[in-house]
Amino acid sequence: MDLKKKTIVVGLIFFVLLFIGGMLLVLRGHDAVALAIEKKEGILTAEQVKLAFENVGGRLVTKQVQESQEVKKGDILMVLDSTDVDLSIQRLQTQINQMDAKIGQMSGSIAIDYAKTSTAEEKTYRQIEQQKAALDAAKATYDNQQLNYNRKKALADSGAVSPSELDSAQAALDVASANVSQQQSLLDKMLAGSNAGAKSQVLASGDASNVYLPEIDQQRQTIANNQYSVQDLMQQKQNLLVQLKELQVKKDRLTLRAPEDGKVLQIIAREGEMVAPNSPVILLETKRQYYDIYVDELVASKLQVGNQIVGGVVANTKEVKGTIRFITAAPGFADLKMSREKGQADLAAFQIRIYVEPSEDLLPGMTIEVKKDAILKR
Repeated sequence: MDLKKKTIVVGLIFFVLLFIGGMLLVLRGHDAVALAIEKKEGILTAEQVKLAFENVGGRLVTKQVQESQEVKKGDILMVLDSTDVDLSIQRLQTQINQMDAKIGQMSGSIAIDYAKTSTAEEKTYRQIEQQKAALDAAKATYDNQQLNYNRKKALADSGAVSPSELDSAQAALDVASANVSQQQSLLDKMLAGSNAGAKSQVLASGDASNVYLPEIDQQRQTIANNQYSVQDLMQQKQNLLVQLKELQVKKDRLTLRAPEDGKVLQIIAREGEMVAPNSPVILLETKRQYYDIYVDELVASKLQVGNQIVGGVVANTKEVKGTIRFITAAPGFADLKMSREKGQADLAAFQIRIYVEPSEDLLPGMTIEVKKDAILKR
């Protein structure tokens, strides 16, 4: 047999063997997913988190971690330049201090105005009482002059006094009457706007305490209206405080801290670079570790979320306790094919995700095997 025929025969033999091997893999289910279903093995995986500066950007001035470094929750990882934010905070604090001064000044003026109004009220009470006393004195003078005129008139009728003396008595009586009218008019002016009860109180007792004074009341209303100006200033201050809080939050976000314990896998941004808001700068491997296994629907029906599963590390045969976090239907390509002589029947595959407690003996990438018998015994 020449070389060409030998080559053709070897090629045919290789093709036949390859075809037979492929058919055996398909019929016996030795593809990767089928093996995973049969052996219930999964690769231990650690969740990864992309860290970024939340809604802030700027120049990266400090990088305090290295790749593969273990970090604890709250550790400072990176810091952005805060010069602009610091200046804005100082400016707002100055404006808040100025607003406090205005509020204090206006509040002080209102308190002084209230005190002045109370003093004016007391002064007015005393003036009313003095005016009432002046009215009483004028009435007493009028009564005396009336008696004197009556005597003089009686004497004049009998010829005991001259007509000129009677005229003098009449003039004095007229002056006294005019004085009473004047004093009464002044008192009425002071009590203008007061109710009849207040006037009766003053006329009866001469005490003007607590008498309603419209002018004083209007002054108090005017002062009370100034309180709205104070409230407006306080609202402006509150708005400035909100802006200050926003800036303080922004400044705090310029410092990137580890959200949880983990290991730095990759540092994306370097010192001196401009970092965009919400742009990933660090890839962090967390301590949340899990592995997936694939089971058929018969096995999946015996499992529930929250069940405890015990697996074994293939590398060191140590047991690993885990908790089922979710059970979900696997993609169609993972279904278990069951060939029969007279047809085709499929068993749907289910993905089981099991979270484990991290330990020094467990490293991401290790293979964990769950015995099928341990699951069926549940």
